[in-house]
Amino acid sequence: MPTRAFRYCEPATSAAGFGYYLFPPIGFAVQWDGHDIMWTYEGVGEWFPLGAVQFPGFSDSFDAQAPDEIKGFSPPFLGALQEPGLIQLWTGYVARTAPGYSLLVRAPANLPRRGGYEAFEGIVESDRWFGPLITNLRLTRTNVPIDFRPDYPLLQVQPIPRFVYEEQHLNNYEIVPEMAQLTAGDWGDYYDTVVRPNSQIVRPRGQYAAAARKRRSSEDTAEGKSTGSRA
Repeated sequence: MPTRAFRYCEPATSAAGFGYYLFPPIGFAVQWDGHDIMWTYEGVGEWFPLGAVQFPGFSDSFDAQAPDEIKGFSPPFLGALQEPGLIQLWTGYVARTAPGYSLLVRAPANLPRRGGYEAFEGIVESDRWFGPLITNLRLTRTNVPIDFRPDYPLLQVQPIPRFVYEEQHLNNYEIVPEMAQLTAGDWGDYYDTVVRPNSQIVRPRGQYAAAARKRRSSEDTAEGKSTGSRA
Protein backbone atom coordinates (compact mmCIF):
# COMPACT_ATOMS: atom_id res chain seq x y z
CA MET A 1 0.00 0.00 0.00
CA PRO A 2 1.09 3.59 -0.43
CA THR A 3 2.43 5.12 2.80
CA ARG A 4 -0.46 7.59 2.75
CA ALA A 5 -2.96 4.72 2.78
CA PHE A 6 -1.09 3.03 5.63
CA ARG A 7 -1.24 6.22 7.70
CA TYR A 8 -4.76 7.40 7.00
CA CYS A 9 -6.85 4.55 5.53
CA GLU A 10 -7.64 2.33 8.49
CA PRO A 11 -9.99 -0.02 6.55
CA ALA A 12 -7.18 -0.93 4.13
CA THR A 13 -4.61 -1.19 6.92
CA SER A 14 -6.84 -3.40 9.05
CA ALA A 15 -7.60 -5.70 6.11
CA ALA A 16 -3.91 -6.04 5.25
CA GLY A 17 -3.00 -6.77 8.88
CA PHE A 18 -5.79 -9.30 9.51
CA GLY A 19 -4.30 -12.79 9.57
CA TYR A 20 -0.98 -14.23 8.54
CA TYR A 21 1.09 -14.42 5.36
CA LEU A 22 2.11 -17.78 3.95
CA PHE A 23 5.11 -18.01 1.63
CA PRO A 24 6.06 -20.70 -0.88
CA PRO A 25 8.39 -23.16 0.86
CA ILE A 26 10.78 -23.04 -2.11
CA GLY A 27 11.37 -20.90 -5.18
CA PHE A 28 9.85 -22.56 -8.23
CA ALA A 29 8.28 -21.78 -11.59
CA VAL A 30 5.59 -23.27 -13.80
CA GLN A 31 4.85 -22.85 -17.48
CA TRP A 32 1.59 -23.65 -19.23
CA ASP A 33 1.17 -23.96 -22.99
CA GLY A 34 -2.62 -24.12 -22.85
CA HIS A 35 -2.58 -27.89 -22.45
CA ASP A 36 0.43 -29.22 -20.53
CA ILE A 37 2.15 -27.72 -17.49
CA MET A 38 5.88 -27.91 -16.84
CA TRP A 39 7.67 -26.99 -13.63
CA THR A 40 11.13 -26.39 -12.24
CA TYR A 41 12.61 -25.32 -8.92
CA GLU A 42 15.67 -23.58 -7.57
CA GLY A 43 18.95 -25.31 -8.27
CA VAL A 44 17.68 -28.10 -10.56
CA GLY A 45 18.35 -26.40 -13.91
CA GLU A 46 15.75 -28.24 -16.01
CA TRP A 47 11.98 -28.45 -16.56
CA PHE A 48 9.74 -31.43 -15.76
CA PRO A 49 6.17 -32.34 -16.73
CA LEU A 50 3.87 -31.56 -13.82
CA GLY A 51 1.66 -34.36 -12.59
CA ALA A 52 1.76 -34.68 -8.80
CA VAL A 53 5.17 -34.09 -7.21
CA GLN A 54 6.63 -34.17 -3.72
CA PHE A 55 8.64 -31.37 -2.20
CA PRO A 56 12.27 -32.31 -2.92
CA GLY A 57 13.43 -34.83 -0.32
CA PHE A 58 10.32 -34.49 1.82
CA SER A 59 8.79 -37.94 1.39
CA ASP A 60 11.83 -39.65 2.95
CA SER A 61 11.85 -37.19 5.85
CA PHE A 62 8.12 -37.71 6.37
CA ASP A 63 8.38 -41.50 6.41
CA ALA A 64 11.29 -41.36 8.84
CA GLN A 65 9.13 -39.58 11.42
CA ALA A 66 5.57 -40.75 10.73
CA PRO A 67 3.96 -43.76 12.46
CA ASP A 68 4.05 -46.97 10.44
CA GLU A 69 0.41 -46.77 9.35
CA ILE A 70 0.97 -43.24 7.95
CA LYS A 71 4.23 -43.85 6.09
CA GLY A 72 3.85 -43.29 2.36
CA PHE A 73 1.12 -40.69 2.76
CA SER A 74 3.16 -37.49 2.69
CA PRO A 75 1.15 -34.74 0.98
CA PRO A 76 2.17 -33.77 -2.57
CA PHE A 77 3.77 -30.36 -2.87
CA LEU A 78 2.44 -29.44 -6.30
CA GLY A 79 0.07 -30.97 -8.79
CA ALA A 80 -1.77 -30.24 -12.02
CA LEU A 81 -5.56 -30.58 -11.76
CA GLN A 82 -7.80 -32.05 -14.43
CA GLU A 83 -9.12 -28.65 -15.46
CA PRO A 84 -6.85 -26.76 -17.90
CA GLY A 85 -4.51 -24.28 -16.28
CA LEU A 86 -5.30 -25.19 -12.66
CA ILE A 87 -2.69 -26.31 -10.16
CA GLN A 88 -2.85 -27.29 -6.50
CA LEU A 89 -0.15 -26.25 -4.06
CA TRP A 90 0.60 -27.40 -0.52
CA THR A 91 1.88 -24.51 1.56
CA GLY A 92 3.94 -26.80 3.78
CA TYR A 93 1.61 -26.14 6.72
CA VAL A 94 -0.86 -28.23 8.67
CA ALA A 95 -3.07 -25.86 10.64
CA ARG A 96 -5.33 -26.25 13.66
CA THR A 97 -7.51 -23.43 14.97
CA ALA A 98 -9.37 -22.89 18.24
CA PRO A 99 -12.80 -24.55 18.56
CA GLY A 100 -15.43 -22.72 16.51
CA TYR A 101 -12.89 -21.01 14.25
CA SER A 102 -12.17 -21.69 10.57
CA LEU A 103 -9.41 -20.39 8.30
CA LEU A 104 -10.17 -18.21 5.29
CA VAL A 105 -7.42 -18.91 2.74
CA ARG A 106 -7.10 -16.18 0.14
CA ALA A 107 -4.72 -14.01 -1.84
CA PRO A 108 -2.95 -11.35 0.28
CA ALA A 109 -5.12 -8.30 0.88
CA ASN A 110 -3.99 -5.04 -0.75
CA LEU A 111 -0.77 -6.56 -2.04
CA PRO A 112 -0.09 -6.30 -5.79
CA ARG A 113 -0.24 -9.65 -7.58
CA ARG A 114 2.98 -10.83 -9.19
CA GLY A 115 1.00 -11.76 -12.29
CA GLY A 116 0.43 -14.99 -14.15
CA TYR A 117 -1.85 -16.64 -11.60
CA GLU A 118 -4.86 -16.06 -9.37
CA ALA A 119 -5.52 -17.80 -6.07
CA PHE A 120 -8.91 -19.29 -5.34
CA GLU A 121 -10.39 -18.50 -1.94
CA GLY A 122 -11.50 -21.21 0.45
CA ILE A 123 -12.71 -21.63 4.02
CA VAL A 124 -11.33 -24.62 5.93
CA GLU A 125 -12.93 -25.82 9.18
CA SER A 126 -9.46 -26.24 10.63
CA ASP A 127 -10.70 -26.88 14.16
CA ARG A 128 -12.34 -30.12 12.93
CA TRP A 129 -10.21 -31.02 9.90
CA PHE A 130 -6.50 -31.54 10.52
CA GLY A 131 -4.65 -31.94 7.27
CA PRO A 132 -2.40 -30.22 4.72
CA LEU A 133 -3.31 -26.59 4.12
CA ILE A 134 -3.54 -26.45 0.33
CA THR A 135 -4.67 -23.90 -2.21
CA ASN A 136 -5.79 -23.97 -5.82
CA LEU A 137 -4.32 -21.55 -8.35
CA ARG A 138 -5.50 -20.56 -11.81
CA LEU A 139 -2.72 -19.85 -14.30
CA THR A 140 -3.53 -16.82 -16.44
CA ARG A 141 -0.55 -16.72 -18.84
CA THR A 142 0.66 -19.20 -21.41
CA ASN A 143 4.11 -19.92 -22.83
CA VAL A 144 6.00 -17.85 -20.27
CA PRO A 145 7.53 -18.94 -16.94
CA ILE A 146 5.45 -17.95 -13.89
CA ASP A 147 7.72 -17.52 -10.90
CA PHE A 148 6.89 -18.16 -7.23
CA ARG A 149 9.39 -16.67 -4.83
CA PRO A 150 9.90 -17.89 -1.25
CA ASP A 151 10.35 -14.30 -0.03
CA TYR A 152 7.06 -12.97 -1.46
CA PRO A 153 3.69 -13.74 0.19
CA LEU A 154 1.60 -16.24 -1.71
CA LEU A 155 -1.46 -16.41 0.55
CA GLN A 156 -3.07 -14.79 3.55
CA VAL A 157 -4.91 -16.94 6.09
CA GLN A 158 -7.46 -15.32 8.36
CA PRO A 159 -9.09 -17.00 11.39
CA ILE A 160 -12.84 -16.36 11.40
CA PRO A 161 -15.54 -17.56 13.80
CA ARG A 162 -17.69 -20.09 11.99
CA PHE A 163 -20.99 -18.50 12.95
CA VAL A 164 -20.33 -15.44 10.80
CA TYR A 165 -20.80 -17.41 7.58
CA GLU A 166 -23.59 -19.71 8.72
CA GLU A 167 -26.80 -19.36 6.71
CA GLN A 168 -28.89 -18.32 9.68
CA HIS A 169 -26.70 -15.25 10.11
CA LEU A 170 -26.00 -14.46 6.45
CA ASN A 171 -29.76 -14.53 5.71
CA ASN A 172 -30.61 -12.35 8.70
CA TYR A 173 -30.56 -8.92 7.05
CA GLU A 174 -32.89 -6.11 6.07
CA ILE A 175 -32.83 -3.92 2.96
CA VAL A 176 -34.04 -0.33 3.08
CA PRO A 177 -35.12 0.33 -0.53
CA GLU A 178 -36.16 3.96 -0.14
CA MET A 179 -34.14 6.90 1.19
CA ALA A 180 -37.29 8.08 2.96
CA GLN A 181 -37.03 5.03 5.21
CA LEU A 182 -33.78 6.21 6.79
CA THR A 183 -34.30 7.03 10.44
CA ALA A 184 -33.28 10.15 12.33
CA GLY A 185 -30.48 8.07 13.83
CA ASP A 186 -29.25 7.11 10.35
CA TRP A 187 -29.19 10.75 9.26
CA GLY A 188 -27.42 11.73 12.48
CA ASP A 189 -24.71 9.13 11.90
CA TYR A 190 -24.35 10.26 8.27
CA TYR A 191 -23.92 13.84 9.49
CA ASP A 192 -21.17 12.80 11.92
CA THR A 193 -19.40 10.70 9.27
CA VAL A 194 -19.67 12.93 6.19
CA VAL A 195 -20.93 16.43 6.94
CA ARG A 196 -19.18 17.33 10.18
CA PRO A 197 -15.63 16.48 8.99
CA ASN A 198 -16.14 18.36 5.70
CA SER A 199 -17.51 21.40 7.53
CA GLN A 200 -14.34 21.90 9.56
CA ILE A 201 -12.19 24.88 8.61
CA VAL A 202 -9.08 22.80 9.30
CA ARG A 203 -9.77 19.11 8.72
CA PRO A 204 -7.17 16.76 10.20
CA ARG A 205 -6.27 13.80 8.04
CA GLY A 206 -7.12 10.27 9.06
CA GLN A 207 -9.84 11.07 11.59
CA TYR A 208 -11.45 7.66 11.13
CA ALA A 209 -8.10 5.92 11.47
CA ALA A 210 -7.25 7.82 14.67
CA ALA A 211 -10.66 7.10 16.21
CA ALA A 212 -10.59 3.41 15.28
CA ARG A 213 -7.07 2.90 16.62
CA LYS A 214 -7.87 4.76 19.84
CA ARG A 215 -11.00 2.67 20.34
CA ARG A 216 -9.10 -0.59 19.77
CA SER A 217 -6.36 0.50 22.16
CA SER A 218 -8.93 1.26 24.86
CA GLU A 219 -10.65 -2.09 24.32
CA ASP A 220 -7.33 -3.96 24.45
CA THR A 221 -6.40 -2.16 27.68
CA ALA A 222 -9.75 -2.98 29.25
CA GLU A 223 -9.49 -6.62 28.17
CA GLY A 224 -5.99 -6.86 29.57
CA LYS A 225 -7.12 -5.53 32.93
CA SER A 226 -10.04 -7.94 32.97
CA THR A 227 -7.82 -10.88 32.09
CA GLY A 228 -5.32 -9.85 34.73
CA SER A 229 -7.98 -9.74 37.41
CA ARG A 230 -8.98 -13.33 36.65
CA ALA A 231 -5.46 -14.71 36.66
